[in-house]
Amino acid sequence: KWRTFPEKKYPQLKIKCLKLVFDCFPYHANLTHFSPLLLSVPVKFNNCAGNKGVRYETNSLDFKVRGDGTLLAAQHLQVPSKQLILLVTAWDPQTLGTWEAMVRLLVAEKSQHSGHKVRVSQSAFRSSFAPKCFANGLRRQKRDWVIPPINVPENSRGPFPQQLVRIRSDKDKEIHIRYSITGVGADQPPMEVFNIDPVSGRMYVTRPMDREERASYHLRAHAVDMNGNKVENPIDLYIYVIDMNDNRPEFINQVYNGSVDEGSKPGTYVMTVTANDADDGTTANGMVRYRIVTQTPQSPSQNMFTINSETGDIVTVAAGLDREKVQQYIVIVQATDMEGNLNYGLSNTATAIITVTDVNDNPPEFTTSTYSGEVPENRVEVVVANLTVMDRDQPHSPNWNAIYRIISGDPSGHFTVRTDPVTNEGMVTVVKAVDYEMNRAFMLTVMVSNQAPLASGIQMSFQSTAGVTISVTDVNEAPYFPTNHKLIRLEEGVPTGTVLTTFSAVDPDRFMQQAVRYSKLSDPANWLNINATNGQITTAAVLDRESDYIKNNVYEATFLAADNGENPPASGTGTLQIYLIDINDNAPELLPKEAQICEKPNLNVINITAADADIDPNVGPFVFELPSVPSAVRKNWTITRLNGDYAQLSLRIMYLEAGVYDVPIIVTDSGNPPLYNTSVIKVKVCPCDENGDCTTIGAVAAAGLGTGAIIAILICIIILLTMVLLFVVWMKRREKERHTKQLLIDPEDDVRDNILKYDEEGGGEEDQDYDLSQLQQPETMDHVLNKTPGVRRVDERPIGAEPQYPIRPVIPHPGDIGDFINEGLRAADNDPTAPPYDSLLVFDYEGSGSTAGSVSSLNSSSSGDQDYDYLNDWGPRFKKLADMYGGGEED
Repeated sequence: KWRTFPEKKYPQLKIKCLKLVFDCFPYHANLTHFSPLLLSVPVKFNNCAGNKGVRYETNSLDFKVRGDGTLLAAQHLQVPSKQLILLVTAWDPQTLGTWEAMVRLLVAEKSQHSGHKVRVSQSAFRSSFAPKCFANGLRRQKRDWVIPPINVPENSRGPFPQQLVRIRSDKDKEIHIRYSITGVGADQPPMEVFNIDPVSGRMYVTRPMDREERASYHLRAHAVDMNGNKVENPIDLYIYVIDMNDNRPEFINQVYNGSVDEGSKPGTYVMTVTANDADDGTTANGMVRYRIVTQTPQSPSQNMFTINSETGDIVTVAAGLDREKVQQYIVIVQATDMEGNLNYGLSNTATAIITVTDVNDNPPEFTTSTYSGEVPENRVEVVVANLTVMDRDQPHSPNWNAIYRIISGDPSGHFTVRTDPVTNEGMVTVVKAVDYEMNRAFMLTVMVSNQAPLASGIQMSFQSTAGVTISVTDVNEAPYFPTNHKLIRLEEGVPTGTVLTTFSAVDPDRFMQQAVRYSKLSDPANWLNINATNGQITTAAVLDRESDYIKNNVYEATFLAADNGENPPASGTGTLQIYLIDINDNAPELLPKEAQICEKPNLNVINITAADADIDPNVGPFVFELPSVPSAVRKNWTITRLNGDYAQLSLRIMYLEAGVYDVPIIVTDSGNPPLYNTSVIKVKVCPCDENGDCTTIGAVAAAGLGTGAIIAILICIIILLTMVLLFVVWMKRREKERHTKQLLIDPEDDVRDNILKYDEEGGGEEDQDYDLSQLQQPETMDHVLNKTPGVRRVDERPIGAEPQYPIRPVIPHPGDIGDFINEGLRAADNDPTAPPYDSLLVFDYEGSGSTAGSVSSLNSSSSGDQDYDYLNDWGPRFKKLADMYGGGEED
């Protein structure tokens, strides 16, 4: 029902195939001429559902449809008629959807090209299609007009808006119709790229297009009446943006880094450079081609590399890569689109840095053929020669690192050649001391190689081998004892002056006329002497195997041998070990020395044994026996043999009085000749309990004390304890008496720790009604000043020198207070001037209300019967008071 009104005739294009898209609406192409229909691809289908699992079938055996929707001829064929109609069926196995399309192929007349051409007219696309994707069988739809795709070139210069196509409905003659478009580019972003005249149906593009931004647009055209009612079904509009060559190729990297081994053969792959073009890659606009512009340096050839124009792979094209000559090449690569057409295409360049990597194609070579060195004898870890080499390979790489090997001249392995990691030099080092007397010189042959093997085809150089001459210098070597440690065996007890052996040293310096002298270096027991000239060793004392200086029967001494060399003198030490063979020179000793046994036999026995300083066979078995004198020994005691080392001593008689007995026993060893010793064992005989153990009293009695002595000791202990108890009781009683001694002043009025001095007495709250003048003496002040030494008023400060009284301790002991008061009173009594100024005060009037009362009240009060006799002890001044107020029982 739609009609198209082409505004412009496009030239007919020749293409190789026709692409049909299943879009729920028939697809229409405005292309008419096609290439010959043989094995080419004439038609390609796309399913409208977008599922990749869609399958296709045709109703002709001459054609088939591949899985990607391509329709092709199954064999070579000649089309007999002017047209060929095919039915293509597509279905989705997952959704069971089915679509059908009819393809009409028109055969054109022969042209200058061989074979037939297939032409597809517009009417060929009016065949019945399945209008929508469905899953339950097929439905037919009435035929509609299809708008062919609209091609718009990008970067058009206008003017804009530019008309693209005009659409009209057949019903526009009957009613007024309004046209509109929807889709991306119309009412969806980007907005208003396309618009349509709602009355005439002309569609316009409003601005230049950019294919790289968006390559196609899919719009839908709508036709409604004035009331908005749909007049026609929407029609699809496809707008394709035609590509223009407006983008240069862009390399992924501006600088590419690659490497190739030196000596590589032509055709060796080096690296790949890649450039991308934003233009359409299916057209010449996006087809990039590569070429090498320049190569730096141009050595050994100006064309050392070539590049694949399509893939960008750089490979070697010439031989002669040598890292030692050229280590790096800089190649400028150009990428051009339009299939490399320099006249029309756009270009860009990048830099390829090609590093020539090292291979071991240069063997190391010595800088000279011979080397020499010198080493003192008996020295190790000394570098005697440095071997220098040259290697043109990469420094500090496995191809450059040198490894040295001695191939001849050192069968005993005295030398090795180590590599200096910095300079790559070979250091000939002594690892085993050399002897001048054995070898005065060495002729070594050294070969050098690399850590990495040589490259294929590279041979070792004759300069990789060199000779090394090493001279050995003589030094003064120390004398040495050929046998060290030297062991000799002899019996102990050899007499003084016995020659034991000759312990002589050898001087290795055979070419030096030197004398060797001997001396002792270590002789712990001072048993040996050595001849200073010939090294003969004699005994200086008797050698005793049982000495503390013997360890495991061996006595060890060290001797010194020194030469008389001048540069400088040298000395060596040797050790002599003397193994002493035991002789029977020690009599056995009885063990134990003391024992204890019950006074009655058959309850317990004493186990005895013996100790011998000798060793087997000069020790046990031992023989134990009692002497015949005195006869009481064998009468009271008996010995029973247990084995070769033990015996038992027991009582022979039925009862032996408690006490300590010395029992002599003769012990004889098994030496040759045997030795015996009479030893005395102290045996304590004591009364025992039922278990056979000595009782406490019995043990004391056994120690030699009688019953009377024990009783005397106990009485002494009791008397001593009684005296201690009485002394403690007496001390406590005296302490109690001291604390019960009463003081003159009531404890509440005790001011011994708080003595105060007043110049004038004032009344308190209860003392305001007495007259202070009563306390004053009637004498005038002049009389006071002119008063002769004697008794003074207590309220007057003494004019003359004040008497010195004892100072009370800072921290007095409670028992010292009475002594302190007595000493103070004694000092006051001896003072002829006056009573103590700060001591006791005498008041003629105490005032009313005083709780102390007056002197007269003391006589009339109920306490008048108190005893004041103790005042007599306070001196003559208190005696009068004691006479006046004495008597009574209470204080």
